[in-house]
Amino acid sequence: MKKYFDEMVRRYPLLAETAPAAEALAKELIELFESGRTLFLAGNGGSAADAEHICGELLKGFKSKRELSAADKALLAEVGGETGNELGKNLQYGLPAVSLLSHPALTSAFGNDVDPFLAFAQQLWALGKAGDAVIGISTGGSAENIRKMFIAARAKKIRTILLTGSKNGSCREFADVVIAVPEKETYKIQELHLPLYHTLCLAVEAHFFKMMD
Repeated sequence: MKKYFDEMVRRYPLLAETAPAAEALAKELIELFESGRTLFLAGNGGSAADAEHICGELLKGFKSKRELSAADKALLAEVGGETGNELGKNLQYGLPAVSLLSHPALTSAFGNDVDPFLAFAQQLWALGKAGDAVIGISTGGSAENIRKMFIAARAKKIRTILLTGSKNGSCREFADVVIAVPEKETYKIQELHLPLYHTLCLAVEAHFFKMMD
Protein backbone atom coordinates (compact mmCIF):
# COMPACT_ATOMS: atom_id res chain seq x y z
CA MET A 1 0.00 0.00 0.00
CA LYS A 2 2.78 2.41 0.90
CA LYS A 3 4.01 2.57 -2.69
CA TYR A 4 0.83 4.34 -3.79
CA PHE A 5 1.25 7.08 -1.20
CA ASP A 6 4.95 7.40 -1.93
CA GLU A 7 4.07 7.93 -5.59
CA MET A 8 1.43 10.49 -4.60
CA VAL A 9 4.00 12.49 -2.63
CA ARG A 10 6.56 12.24 -5.42
CA ARG A 11 4.09 13.72 -7.90
CA TYR A 12 2.45 16.14 -5.46
CA PRO A 13 5.01 17.14 -2.78
CA LEU A 14 2.47 19.41 -1.06
CA LEU A 15 0.62 16.26 0.02
CA ALA A 16 3.56 14.90 2.03
CA GLU A 17 2.06 16.03 5.34
CA THR A 18 -1.25 14.30 4.58
CA ALA A 19 0.25 10.97 3.45
CA PRO A 20 0.34 9.22 6.88
CA ALA A 21 -3.29 10.12 7.63
CA ALA A 22 -4.36 9.15 4.11
CA GLU A 23 -2.63 5.77 4.37
CA ALA A 24 -4.32 5.16 7.72
CA LEU A 25 -7.66 6.07 6.15
CA ALA A 26 -7.08 3.59 3.31
CA LYS A 27 -6.58 0.85 5.90
CA GLU A 28 -9.73 1.95 7.68
CA LEU A 29 -11.74 1.82 4.45
CA ILE A 30 -10.41 -1.66 3.73
CA GLU A 31 -11.65 -2.80 7.15
CA LEU A 32 -14.98 -1.10 6.47
CA PHE A 33 -15.54 -2.95 3.19
CA GLU A 34 -14.24 -6.24 4.57
CA SER A 35 -16.89 -6.03 7.29
CA GLY A 36 -19.65 -5.55 4.71
CA ARG A 37 -20.29 -1.92 5.66
CA THR A 38 -21.15 0.98 3.35
CA LEU A 39 -19.29 4.19 2.59
CA PHE A 40 -21.43 7.29 2.03
CA LEU A 41 -20.15 10.52 0.45
CA ALA A 42 -21.33 14.12 0.15
CA GLY A 43 -20.05 17.56 -0.82
CA ASN A 44 -21.10 20.84 -2.40
CA GLY A 45 -20.31 22.31 -5.82
CA GLY A 46 -16.99 20.98 -7.10
CA SER A 47 -16.77 18.81 -4.00
CA ALA A 48 -20.12 17.26 -4.94
CA ALA A 49 -18.50 16.22 -8.21
CA ASP A 50 -15.57 14.83 -6.23
CA ALA A 51 -17.95 12.76 -4.08
CA GLU A 52 -19.54 11.32 -7.23
CA HIS A 53 -16.07 10.72 -8.71
CA ILE A 54 -14.97 8.68 -5.68
CA CYS A 55 -18.11 6.57 -5.94
CA GLY A 56 -17.37 5.95 -9.61
CA GLU A 57 -13.89 4.65 -8.81
CA LEU A 58 -15.20 2.31 -6.10
CA LEU A 59 -18.33 0.92 -7.73
CA LYS A 60 -16.50 -0.46 -10.79
CA GLY A 61 -12.97 -1.17 -11.96
CA PHE A 62 -10.47 1.67 -11.58
CA LYS A 63 -7.09 0.09 -12.39
CA SER A 64 -8.43 -3.44 -12.12
CA LYS A 65 -10.92 -5.26 -14.38
CA ARG A 66 -12.58 -6.82 -11.29
CA GLU A 67 -13.76 -9.77 -13.37
CA LEU A 68 -16.50 -11.97 -11.94
CA SER A 69 -15.66 -15.41 -10.59
CA ALA A 70 -16.51 -18.53 -12.58
CA ALA A 71 -19.21 -19.32 -10.00
CA ASP A 72 -20.89 -15.93 -10.42
CA LYS A 73 -20.69 -16.18 -14.22
CA ALA A 74 -22.30 -19.62 -14.07
CA LEU A 75 -25.05 -18.31 -11.79
CA LEU A 76 -25.86 -15.48 -14.20
CA ALA A 77 -25.89 -17.92 -17.13
CA GLU A 78 -28.22 -20.23 -15.21
CA VAL A 79 -30.65 -17.40 -14.54
CA GLY A 80 -30.42 -15.53 -17.83
CA GLY A 81 -29.15 -17.88 -20.53
CA GLU A 82 -27.33 -16.00 -23.29
CA THR A 83 -28.12 -12.65 -21.69
CA GLY A 84 -26.73 -14.01 -18.43
CA ASN A 85 -23.55 -15.02 -20.28
CA GLU A 86 -23.26 -11.45 -21.57
CA LEU A 87 -23.71 -10.09 -18.07
CA GLY A 88 -21.06 -12.46 -16.74
CA LYS A 89 -18.55 -11.23 -19.30
CA ASN A 90 -19.16 -7.54 -18.62
CA LEU A 91 -20.25 -7.00 -15.02
CA GLN A 92 -17.53 -6.11 -12.51
CA TYR A 93 -17.19 -6.34 -8.77
CA GLY A 94 -17.64 -3.11 -6.86
CA LEU A 95 -17.30 -1.77 -3.36
CA PRO A 96 -20.42 -0.36 -1.65
CA ALA A 97 -20.19 3.42 -1.98
CA VAL A 98 -23.26 5.66 -2.05
CA SER A 99 -23.32 9.30 -3.13
CA LEU A 100 -25.82 11.40 -1.19
CA LEU A 101 -25.96 13.75 -4.20
CA SER A 102 -27.78 11.24 -6.38
CA HIS A 103 -31.37 11.45 -5.12
CA PRO A 104 -32.72 14.72 -6.53
CA ALA A 105 -36.40 13.95 -5.88
CA LEU A 106 -35.68 13.38 -2.20
CA THR A 107 -33.26 16.27 -1.74
CA SER A 108 -35.44 18.80 -3.56
CA ALA A 109 -38.59 17.67 -1.73
CA PHE A 110 -36.90 17.68 1.67
CA GLY A 111 -35.27 21.02 0.95
CA ASN A 112 -38.60 22.55 -0.06
CA ASP A 113 -40.72 20.97 2.68
CA VAL A 114 -38.30 20.92 5.63
CA ASP A 115 -34.75 22.33 5.40
CA PRO A 116 -32.28 22.23 2.49
CA PHE A 117 -29.34 22.09 4.92
CA LEU A 118 -30.61 18.76 6.28
CA ALA A 119 -30.88 16.82 3.01
CA PHE A 120 -27.62 14.90 3.54
CA ALA A 121 -28.45 14.24 7.20
CA GLN A 122 -31.90 12.93 6.28
CA GLN A 123 -30.51 10.46 3.75
CA LEU A 124 -27.81 9.24 6.10
CA TRP A 125 -30.35 8.87 8.90
CA ALA A 126 -32.54 6.72 6.63
CA LEU A 127 -29.81 4.67 4.92
CA GLY A 128 -26.85 4.49 7.30
CA LYS A 129 -26.20 1.87 9.95
CA ALA A 130 -23.83 1.73 12.89
CA GLY A 131 -20.38 0.81 11.64
CA ASP A 132 -20.79 2.52 8.27
CA ALA A 133 -18.70 5.57 7.34
CA VAL A 134 -19.34 8.88 5.61
CA ILE A 135 -16.88 11.14 3.82
CA GLY A 136 -17.88 14.80 3.83
CA ILE A 137 -15.89 17.04 1.49
CA SER A 138 -15.80 20.72 2.43
CA THR A 139 -12.97 22.90 1.14
CA GLY A 140 -13.53 25.57 3.79
CA GLY A 141 -14.45 23.02 6.43
CA SER A 142 -17.62 24.83 7.52
CA ALA A 143 -20.33 23.64 5.13
CA GLU A 144 -23.47 23.62 7.23
CA ASN A 145 -25.04 20.62 5.51
CA ILE A 146 -21.86 18.58 6.06
CA ARG A 147 -21.65 19.62 9.73
CA LYS A 148 -25.26 18.64 10.36
CA MET A 149 -24.78 15.37 8.47
CA PHE A 150 -21.82 14.59 10.75
CA ILE A 151 -23.96 15.22 13.83
CA ALA A 152 -26.59 12.76 12.53
CA ALA A 153 -23.81 10.29 11.75
CA ARG A 154 -22.35 10.55 15.25
CA ALA A 155 -25.77 9.84 16.73
CA LYS A 156 -26.02 6.66 14.62
CA LYS A 157 -22.41 5.59 15.34
CA ILE A 158 -21.37 6.16 11.72
CA ARG A 159 -17.69 7.06 11.28
CA THR A 160 -17.19 10.64 10.02
CA ILE A 161 -14.35 11.57 7.67
CA LEU A 162 -13.68 15.15 6.59
CA LEU A 163 -11.67 16.08 3.48
CA THR A 164 -10.89 19.77 3.68
CA GLY A 165 -8.26 22.51 3.37
CA SER A 166 -6.14 24.30 5.94
CA LYS A 167 -8.89 26.47 7.43
CA ASN A 168 -10.07 25.36 10.87
CA GLY A 169 -13.75 24.99 9.96
CA SER A 170 -16.69 24.04 12.14
CA CYS A 171 -17.09 20.55 10.64
CA ARG A 172 -13.93 19.39 12.43
CA GLU A 173 -15.75 19.26 15.77
CA PHE A 174 -17.80 16.29 14.58
CA ALA A 175 -15.19 14.61 12.35
CA ASP A 176 -13.52 11.41 13.56
CA VAL A 177 -10.89 11.70 10.82
CA VAL A 178 -9.68 14.97 9.27
CA ILE A 179 -7.46 15.09 6.19
CA ALA A 180 -6.64 18.71 5.45
CA VAL A 181 -4.56 19.57 2.39
CA PRO A 182 -2.26 22.59 2.83
CA GLU A 183 -4.16 25.15 0.75
CA LYS A 184 -6.76 27.83 1.58
CA GLU A 185 -8.24 28.73 -1.82
CA THR A 186 -11.10 26.53 -2.96
CA TYR A 187 -9.80 25.59 -6.39
CA LYS A 188 -6.33 24.85 -5.04
CA ILE A 189 -7.80 22.61 -2.34
CA GLN A 190 -9.83 20.75 -4.95
CA GLU A 191 -6.73 20.33 -7.13
CA LEU A 192 -5.06 18.49 -4.23
CA HIS A 193 -8.14 16.50 -3.25
CA LEU A 194 -8.13 14.75 -6.65
CA PRO A 195 -4.74 12.98 -6.34
CA LEU A 196 -5.46 12.31 -2.68
CA TYR A 197 -8.68 10.41 -3.28
CA HIS A 198 -7.36 8.75 -6.43
CA THR A 199 -4.56 7.32 -4.30
CA LEU A 200 -7.02 6.19 -1.63
CA CYS A 201 -9.07 4.40 -4.28
CA LEU A 202 -5.96 2.77 -5.79
CA ALA A 203 -4.80 1.49 -2.43
CA VAL A 204 -8.21 0.10 -1.50
CA GLU A 205 -8.72 -1.49 -4.91
CA ALA A 206 -5.26 -3.11 -4.80
CA HIS A 207 -6.23 -4.86 -1.57
CA PHE A 208 -9.39 -6.42 -2.96
CA PHE A 209 -8.63 -6.98 -6.64
CA LYS A 210 -5.74 -8.03 -8.85
CA MET A 211 -4.28 -4.85 -10.35
CA MET A 212 -3.55 -4.39 -14.04
CA ASP A 213 -0.08 -3.31 -15.17
